[in-house]
Amino acid sequence: MTRIKITIASLLLFTLQLGFAQKEVLSIDHYVANISKAPAMQGQVAQIYVRERTQASTALRSDDLAGRVVLFIHGAGTPAEVAFDVPYEGYSWMEYLAEAGYDTFSMDTTGYGRSTRPAVMNDICNLSEAQQASFVPALLSEPCSPSYPFAATTIESDWHDIDSVVDYLREIRSVEKVHLVAWSLGGPRAAGYAALYPEKVERIVLLAPAYGRNRSANPPDSIPAPGAAFTKQSLQDFSNNWNRQVGCENQYQATVSAAVWQAMLDSDPVGATWGTGVRRAPRTTTWGWNKEVVAKTLTPMLIVSPIHDAQVPPSSVRNLYEDLGTDEKVLLDLACSSHNAMWEINHELLFDASLQWLRDESVDGLKNGELKKGY
Repeated sequence: MTRIKITIASLLLFTLQLGFAQKEVLSIDHYVANISKAPAMQGQVAQIYVRERTQASTALRSDDLAGRVVLFIHGAGTPAEVAFDVPYEGYSWMEYLAEAGYDTFSMDTTGYGRSTRPAVMNDICNLSEAQQASFVPALLSEPCSPSYPFAATTIESDWHDIDSVVDYLREIRSVEKVHLVAWSLGGPRAAGYAALYPEKVERIVLLAPAYGRNRSANPPDSIPAPGAAFTKQSLQDFSNNWNRQVGCENQYQATVSAAVWQAMLDSDPVGATWGTGVRRAPRTTTWGWNKEVVAKTLTPMLIVSPIHDAQVPPSSVRNLYEDLGTDEKVLLDLACSSHNAMWEINHELLFDASLQWLRDESVDGLKNGELKKGY
């Protein structure tokens, strides 16, 4: 009898441990090989870094993940694993959705974070002369001439990277469509991709999307486009840009900002050695995703406009909402928030709205229209 009791107790303990393990949100790294279309490494193999956050039970349910696979796509500077998976308790957007049962992934397009970076990004002379000045005289005696005087990537090469990752996720998770969540320049990256491949995208969430209503439909006559190959951001650049967008008391915590910046340096071990440390990002030539394209878009879309955003004006985000062709569209006006809303005081309102949109196909019961949160 005693032996039986011990066996049952051990079984109960194992079951409890298994339950806790299944609820724990795992972090898994993937790399997706892709023949690059980026001008700076045309035809070379790029390894696209993909981070997964998921519960063990979710990842194992590979035959029942329809509507549960989410891909996060970054903006012009910050890599996706930093933007959406901040290593600070309660601030990871990916973890928030993973805890709700979603299999969440983020990806870095060519030149960002832990994905392959074109070799031209290792040459400090390929920064603009103005940005080189930050390193004079510490690393440079004076500004130098570029070895590659062109933008390193294009929106087309980004779409190609995204397609390789989307197809990878569709294969490993046995789904026809994925949800896309994107920020800033991730707007034309994600929604522009959805316009090309609507059959692969289920629903979209856009935070502060960089919409150009009158953007050219076609690439410039000269590709690669002349100019700096890449850009840098120092801690001072990062702080100054954020602080100019503070419009209310305690809008963000210094400890969260510090965690974001450290994650930024961790994602760029080369840039971290330049001066006091910088984050590098390729300069991307963009076109398309204009009024004509958006008007034809039928993918359901939640669009979030932070009220204090000084990088993407709320008026531009409203233009996108007005131009969007789908009947399933919601414009969320988020109070006390800047372009960096996912790292600020009202981040949980943002996270919850995204969960509702993906899970309930509405926000607070609204499928079409405008709403305000945080006021």
